[in-house]
Order: sequence, then C-alpha cells, then structure tokens
Amino acid sequence: MLSEASKKEETHPGETSYLALLVRRYSPFSSEMDSEQSEKKEVAVSPPVSLTPVSDSNDKLDLPTVTQNVEVQKLVTSSPQDVDPRSPAPRTPRQLRVSRISYTSLCFILFLGGWNDGATGTLLPRIREVYEDSYILVSLIFVSACFGFLAGSVINLHLTPWLGFGKSLFFGSLLQVVAYAIQAAAPPYPLFVICYAISGCGFAIQDAHANGFVAQMKQRGEAAKMGGLHACYGLGLFISPLVSTQFAQIPRWSFHFLVSLGLALMSTTALLCIFKLRSLDVCLVAAGETPPEKSSSERSLFGQVMRSKEAHLLAVFVIAHLGVVVTISGWIVTFIIEVRGGGPTSGYISAGVSAGSMLGRIALLWINKKVGERNVIFLYSAIVIAMEFVIWFVPSLIGNAVAVCFAGLCLGPMYPLAVNQAKRILPGHMLTGVIGWMAGFGQTGSALLPFMTGAIASKHGLQSMPPLLVGMTVLMMGIWALVPATPRRSG
Repeated sequence: MLSEASKKEETHPGETSYLALLVRRYSPFSSEMDSEQSEKKEVAVSPPVSLTPVSDSNDKLDLPTVTQNVEVQKLVTSSPQDVDPRSPAPRTPRQLRVSRISYTSLCFILFLGGWNDGATGTLLPRIREVYEDSYILVSLIFVSACFGFLAGSVINLHLTPWLGFGKSLFFGSLLQVVAYAIQAAAPPYPLFVICYAISGCGFAIQDAHANGFVAQMKQRGEAAKMGGLHACYGLGLFISPLVSTQFAQIPRWSFHFLVSLGLALMSTTALLCIFKLRSLDVCLVAAGETPPEKSSSERSLFGQVMRSKEAHLLAVFVIAHLGVVVTISGWIVTFIIEVRGGGPTSGYISAGVSAGSMLGRIALLWINKKVGERNVIFLYSAIVIAMEFVIWFVPSLIGNAVAVCFAGLCLGPMYPLAVNQAKRILPGHMLTGVIGWMAGFGQTGSALLPFMTGAIASKHGLQSMPPLLVGMTVLMMGIWALVPATPRRSG
C-alpha cells in the first residue's frame, strides 16, 4: 500500500501539491490567519471540501474536480464591479407588449406621412384641371409643404424641452386632423395650399419624435426597427396612389382627404391612449429601454443643433435626397402622360415607385450590412443615376415605368441609413432635435427641386426633368462623402 501511494506521488505530483494546499487552507492552525484575512477582505468562499482517507478498496482521494475548482475561483474573485451596468436587463412580458404597441403606433405615423405624400402626384393633374392653374402655381403645393416641414422642425426644437415627447406627438397629430378636415371641403386654392403647410408642420414634429424614439430602442435589432419604421412610410406611399387615383376620376375628388382625416383621427387616438402625454424617459422605461443620457445644457437644444456641423451636413444630404424622391413621385405621372403618351391610369406608376421604396427598406437590409451602411449609399446612388438615364434617353412607357420602380427601390433605404448615421456620430440627447432638423430643413429639397422642375417645364416642357434629376443625384453623392464616418472627438 505504501509503495502504491509513493508511486501516485511520483506520477501525479499536481494532486499531492493540491492536497497540501487544501490541508494548509483548512488546517485548524491556520484559522487565526484566515480570520485576519477575512476581516481585511470579505469574499465568498465555498464550503470546506471534505477529505476522505485513502481506502484499501479504491486508493483514491475525494478531491474537487477541475470544474468545481474553476467555479470556486469565480465565486471568490467575482465582484459587483465585474457586471457591465450598460448591458440591458431582460424585459418583462408587459414591457415587451408596451414596446411592440409603441413601435406600431409610431409606424402608423410614418404610414400616414407616406399616405399624404403619395397622393400629391396622382392628384396633381386633377388639381390643375379643377383650379385651372399653371405648372408654377401647382408647384406652390410643394413649396407650402416644404414651409410646413421647415416650420415644424424649428418649432420642434423649442417645443420638445417645453412639452416633452407625448404632448408634442399629440399636438402634431392634431395639426394633421385640422388640415385634412379643411381640404376635404375643396376650399379655394390659396387655403387648399396653406393646408399642406399645416399638415407638413404636424408631420415634421411627429416624424422627429418617432425616429428619436426608435433610435433609442437598443434592446434588439436596431437597424431592422429603423428600416421597418421607414418601410411603413413606403407602404403609405404605395397604397395612397391606388386610392387617390380612383378619387381623381370622380367629381368629388377632394373626398380623398376624408379618408386621410379618418386615418389621422385613428393616429391621434392611438397616440393619446398609448403614450398618455408622458415624457420620453417615462415611455422608454415603460417599454424596457434605457433613457438617453441627459445634457447639462438640454434647454439649449436649438443652439446645440445649430452649432453641429454633422447635423447640417446630414440635413443638406436629406435636401438632395428628398428633392430627387419627391420630384420622381410628384412629376412622373404627368411626365408619363404628357411626354410618353400614357393614359389616366398612369397614376399607378407612382404606386410602383412607392412599392420599390418600401421594398428597398426591408429587402436590402442584408446588402446594407454586407457592404456597410455608409458605402452602400454610393452604390445605390450610382444605380439611381443609371435609371435616370434610362428615363431620359429611352422613349418607352414600359421602360420608363420599370426604371422608375428600380430608382425607388434604391432611394428607399437612404433616409433610414442617414438617420442611423446620425445615431452613430451624434450624442443621444441631441437625436430628436437633429432628426427633426433633418426632416424639416431637409424637406426644403422636396419643394425646391419639384418647384424648379415645374418652373422650367413651363418654358421647356417636362423633358427637362431627367437631367435635373441626374444633377441632383450626383450632388447628393458628393454631400454624403462629406458626412463624417465616426463621431467627432471632444476636446
């Protein structure tokens, strides 16, 4: 027996040294030393491991396994500081339900915005017929909507610190209700145009807060949520022309805005019941999200946004982007009818553009991830330019319709990608203000280029639209190249 034990010591010296360590640790002579060490540093220690004598039957020691030893070491050395406080805690079923309902209501805001913008292009020929206006006067619709968006972005910067998230959303939705109620009655043209400014102001306020809320949802799938949010805008752009084309062919064409009024009332009711006029922090916590860090000068949000070079570059990019998008969706129906000889049902082509935009915001997510969200915009812009050359030089109604749909497919993801870039390079407390500035000031493009198209078309015809689109898309690529790829270092 003794010889076998000595052999075990020679073949397994690690077990002998480990046994000596355990004996020294749990020996009664070392109790005083252990008590002194425990007073200096309190640590969690596992219960003493029982030592069994070597038996004649198996000649083995009942020692802790390697796995048990690792667990003891983790227990001894772990501390509260080892836990990352920034890691999101698991959400309760109630928080998950609140998060889904909140996200759905915000998606409906974007759907209504797309519904509003998608109807303009198909109703434009009928508006010209009813009010007997020229291209320039009809283009005032885009100017009015642009003014409303710009006013909404500035108002939002001052309104947010005062009213907060929930009340600002409710106020913006009420403005849309008022505008649609007036437009449904087919008022005189000046008042009809002013209503576009009112609804544009309301949507700009809601759009900023919806994007800001979703940008703060960091639990899972941030890019997918932002893409889904803007896909709902594309869904509204797609469905609206299908409905407004039917109203454009009947005497009561303005009843299209009764449908818009009903949707706006649904949105207002949902926002009031879900967010209950509460602040952003309260709504985020209720959804299981972490509120953004507060700034010491949050009351001067307007000044912070105005001093941000990144915010202005992103806004100028959105100017060019929305200029291209709204010009295509707003004038393509008239272009197809007057230049390519299309019929009254050409309004459905606008729905094809919107369908491409909506599909692009979902189906191209994997390409965005593969290529990189910053670099993929250059790829999409090159494809859009190619499609604009097809519209310019290929005198085919079907060819133009297909090219327009592919252009919409590539233009669709650009706005949510710009919002994601803002989230990466700007502080969290500025997001709502910056997104509002992008949405509002950026809407200048949605009026500037369509108005230029209408003004030039009055003298040279709508054949001038494709070259304008090509030039603006090239400018858009150049502006995106100036947008920083990483956050600016402080100090």
